[in-house]
Amino acid sequence: MLLEIVFAAGCFWGVEKNFEQISGVVDVASGYAGGNYDNPTYRQVIANKDNNNAFDFLSLLKKINWSNEDEDETPEKSTNIINHTEVVKVTYDTKLVSTEFLIKNFWELHNPTQIDGQGNDKGNNYRSAIYWTTDEQRKIAFKTKDEYQKLLTKKGFGNIVTELKSLDKFWQAEDYHQDYLANNPNGYCPNHKTGVKFADKGMIKEQLSGTYNKHLKDLILEPLKGKEIVVIETDAYCPYCVAFKKKVLNNYQGSIPVRSVFAQNLKGYTIKTPTFATPTILFIEDGVEQAGFQGYLSPKEFYKALGKFKLGSSKAFDIAFNEGTEGRFCKQYDIFKNTPDGVFVDKLSGVPLFDTDDRFNSKSGWLSFTKAIDDTTIEKPDNRFGMSRVEILSKSTGIHLGHVFEDGPNNTRRFCINANVLEFVADKKS
Repeated sequence: MLLEIVFAAGCFWGVEKNFEQISGVVDVASGYAGGNYDNPTYRQVIANKDNNNAFDFLSLLKKINWSNEDEDETPEKSTNIINHTEVVKVTYDTKLVSTEFLIKNFWELHNPTQIDGQGNDKGNNYRSAIYWTTDEQRKIAFKTKDEYQKLLTKKGFGNIVTELKSLDKFWQAEDYHQDYLANNPNGYCPNHKTGVKFADKGMIKEQLSGTYNKHLKDLILEPLKGKEIVVIETDAYCPYCVAFKKKVLNNYQGSIPVRSVFAQNLKGYTIKTPTFATPTILFIEDGVEQAGFQGYLSPKEFYKALGKFKLGSSKAFDIAFNEGTEGRFCKQYDIFKNTPDGVFVDKLSGVPLFDTDDRFNSKSGWLSFTKAIDDTTIEKPDNRFGMSRVEILSKSTGIHLGHVFEDGPNNTRRFCINANVLEFVADKKS
């Protein structure tokens, strides 16, 4: 049998994503409920959120491709109304997932003791609520509320303030709010969980969130000496975490270690960036955060941040990101010109770029190779300074490496490369 129930637990984007991943859930739609006015729009709900930041979201609205004809008008704050809250309507098959499981999942998803908001999202449109459509749902909502209150109290939390009532009407939100996180890859998944869990959540045929990142559940992370990168993840499926792993971390082979952890399992670190969102990427030195970023970072953004963290204001950073050039016969060139067998790697990503088998002495004062390792570099026309040259970039990070010329030995090419943006890895047999 298919049933519907409506939940509110902060911004509906993250709540929608949470319930969509549960086996047995047939459909999830973002919308509005709980208010006393008809046909609410996002602009009206935001304008009626009853706090001093009521209009902070206007700049956000213009970034989300809305199509209202009156987009240049400033919404006026209404009076004598009960505002709607941002909700999701969950349609589910009771043969595959129980009502008890979904409601207990709702309690664990957010902080139901926070009045009119979740995390940094403040306002009555972010209030916690359950709107039931059956009497059985009502009974389970109150029963599980009492159970969860006892668990919360033991952990030092206050009283649950969740609105519990029968659904009057669900108003579906604008199209651009539907599947928002899936359709907007540059973002983060908010995490407002208290960390308090039920011992048993009830029946479900298959639960993705219960197995996602299971290996991190009991991992306690303590600071390393020196530099490290810490990625804050969650035990629920996070599309931005998946994208960051796929597009960045899976290709990363750099010398600075990267470790993933749940925020509550960080021990002994000094952190200033909020960790309620996933992924949150922290650049750490001796346990102290040097830089932090909430949300998905593209490879270009990640390596620019890593460049600042690892290279600072050095010549290497100027070469890598400002297309600088090191002096002839520089110190790093002298170190690298006669290394044993091995490979020269991108200083940031660790990806091998050049093999010592292809190195030769061009007497130019820069490292020279007859070729790059296949599919590791990008060639780009460079007509600056009145010259016609071909620039060489690292494919994995986009950093500037040098230039390639057609005057190599025996009709080969000459890859003229800045040593400062490379690291050397010797063959194990060398």
